[in-house]
Parts: sequence; structure tokens; C-alpha cells
Amino acid sequence: MRKTKTCPVRIKAAGEQDGTEDGVFEAIVAAYNVDSVGDKIVPGAFADTLAEWKASGDPIPVLWSHMSHDPDYHIGYVEDAEERDDGLWVRARLDLDEPKAAKIYRLLKGRRVRQFSFAYDVLEGGWIEKTSDEDGDESFYELRKLRLYEVGPTLIGANQTTELLTVKTPPEPTQPRTPPPAKADLGATATTDLRSALAKIADGAAAIESVLSILDSDDDEDDDEKAAISPETAQPDPPAPPAPAPSTEASSAHLRASLALLDAES
Repeated sequence: MRKTKTCPVRIKAAGEQDGTEDGVFEAIVAAYNVDSVGDKIVPGAFADTLAEWKASGDPIPVLWSHMSHDPDYHIGYVEDAEERDDGLWVRARLDLDEPKAAKIYRLLKGRRVRQFSFAYDVLEGGWIEKTSDEDGDESFYELRKLRLYEVGPTLIGANQTTELLTVKTPPEPTQPRTPPPAKADLGATATTDLRSALAKIADGAAAIESVLSILDSDDDEDDDEKAAISPETAQPDPPAPPAPAPSTEASSAHLRASLALLDAES
């Protein structure tokens, strides 16, 4: 299982002020003491993995806080690495043309970031139990052979007591809600005109209802008269008299309806 380890380190040099090229830093990124989780790296634990990296011709990546899912946090690469008496030493170059790498470089130069972390697998290890007559360290887990994946600066170890590491993929960004359309500002005059038109339409509808009511009433009376004449007493139809003029009430209602509809149309 891939793990990470974070520890305070000594930055040997960072930039021209310390005698290196701009963008280059040197640091001890792993020490040989018993750390906060009871692990102890032994000298030689990195020998094979460093040889494998060198033979491959590929550089060891430098990442900020194991942010492997974001290319912007792949901030540089290791130019050289070796095991020394006090731990794993690296010289690395940061991509100063990238904004995040340049920012992290300034943090290193200003000693505002003073910890490093590295990702690794344990290939060989075992418990060392302390006997009752021994002084010094308590029982610890000895890391004898490691496979190194990446190194990099970090402010504080995210979780120094767990065996991480799968980096979560960040959640998909949610789509912003489309704001509702703004209310139209018609002004007081336009509002008054619309209300007036609505009232005229209502008056026109009432007038039409009145005409229809009168017409329906006339039709009902004609039907009643026809029903009252039996076939036996029915007389031959006399010559049809001239059509009576519409009643004054119907004419008046019809006129009111026409005027109201004309007014509403305008």
C-alpha cells in the first residue's frame, strides 16, 4: 500500500542567496530517527529505488503536498538524490515559469515552509522490540527497503498517523443557477392604460352576455308558441308579414356590445 511520510527537514539551500541557482533548492527530505508514528528508516533503505530511478532516465517528481491530481502542483523535479549520514538528500529544480511553483519557491526561500513529504511503498520492514535492559528508543517499525514515488514541500502533514494514499478526485463543479428574468418596469402610465383596457374588455363581455340573453329568451318564446298549436287546429300558414324590427332593448344591448368591443380593440 502506498504511504506518505512527513517530517521537519533542514533546507540546505534555496536560491542564489544560499549559493545555488535561482529556482533550485537542496534539502534533507527523510531522516533516520524514529518518527511520530513509530517508524524508523534505516540507512540504505533508498539505495535500490534511487538506482532504479537513475537507470530509467526519468526524474523523480516534485509535488506540493502530494497533489498528484492537479498538474499545476507538479512543481518541479529532482536533479540529484543520495543517501547521506543524516538522511535522504535531494537537489531539485522548480518550474519558476509556473505561478504555483514560483509561489512555493518564495515560501521555501522565506523559510515559511519547512517540512517535506514523500510517497513510498514498504518493500521490506519489521518490528524491533525493546528489551527491558535497553535504553533509548521504544519498540519501533524498521523500514529497511522503500520504493520512492515523489517528494515535495508541504506546510503540515495532512495526516501523519495514517497509511494513505489515494488522492480523492475533486467533485464536479455544480452548474450555476440561471437567475430569474428581471421584472419589466413598465411605468405608471403603461400600467394604468393596461388596467383601463382590461376594464373595457370586461364591459364588452358583459354587453355581449346581455344580447345573448335577450336572443335566447326570444327563441324560447317562439318554441313555446309552436308547441301550443296542435296538428288538428293548425291553419294554413298566412302570408308572412314583414319581419319585425328588433326590439329596442336588443338593439340597445347590441350597440353597447359593439361599442365596447371597438373600444377594447383600440
